Amino acid sequence: MSASKRTTDSRPDWAPPVLRGERLEAGLRTLELEVRRRLDGLLQGNHLGLVPGPGSEPGEARPYQPGDDVRRMDWTVTARTTVPHIRETVADRELETWVVADLSASLDFGTAMCEKRDLVVCAIAAIAYLTGGGGNRLGALVSTGGETRRFPARGGLAHARSLVRRVAEMPRAGEGDRGDLAAAIEQLRRPPRRRGLAVVISDFLGGLEWQRPLRALSARHDLVCIEVLDPRDIDLPEVGTVVLADPETGRQREVHASALLRKEFAAAAHAHRRQVAGALRQAGAGHLVLRTDSDWIADTVRFVVARKRGWSGGTS
Repeated sequence: MSASKRTTDSRPDWAPPVLRGERLEAGLRTLELEVRRRLDGLLQGNHLGLVPGPGSEPGEARPYQPGDDVRRMDWTVTARTTVPHIRETVADRELETWVVADLSASLDFGTAMCEKRDLVVCAIAAIAYLTGGGGNRLGALVSTGGETRRFPARGGLAHARSLVRRVAEMPRAGEGDRGDLAAAIEQLRRPPRRRGLAVVISDFLGGLEWQRPLRALSARHDLVCIEVLDPRDIDLPEVGTVVLADPETGRQREVHASALLRKEFAAAAHAHRRQVAGALRQAGAGHLVLRTDSDWIADTVRFVVARKRGWSGGTS
């Protein structure tokens, strides 16, 4: 259910650019510049990536240092030298990243700086930057519920730009087209692909039918899930009588936003968010939350830095 949209004239610096209509091309250029400028500036030398630097190929052994991951301990060298050693690993030279983007009707909604579908496009632009270069490839599977498009994985800046543009130009879901995130994830799983990075972007509203295919996807790939939220997904404002609409079915209902209703709405929404977080955690996925009323680039940077700290053995 979603309340009617609200626009604002005062847009902060972190607000996503307009990615619709005649302003699409200008918005995409602004988005690319903003992603590159701010990610470079905010990360300040941190590893630019969503997957660990070490790969799966064994490298040289070196003495253990506090903070190293004990799972990389080389017990053979440790026993021979009587000094704790860990085994370095060689980084994979090429990474194939696949994005599953949910653009169902519930994403065509926003009450803050942008719609949730704008954040989906922004997230894909950030992923393209964080995983680009070095022969890496990026592909996407985008679903509106009524239509699913697959963009093959290719490398290069021109492909990344084209991919972001084509996702931004995807038509909106028609009334009655229900999103099926589980089916989209299943399409990515089959046929099996070489091990790489899988990124799932959705608001994860509705049931948890996607949990099983997500676990299966995580068994083969490093997995990151990006949850896109709007403030009205969590809290119902004190607006008196309001018409709520289900964007995927078109059903509408007029309700009075009493204190009791708002309390029950918030409790149910927060309970669902906890269920989603638990399901993603059980699937072994990294969980990034982007909100239409928050600095999405700063949130992305905090997530990347926390993942790097976790790989090095620190607390994320």
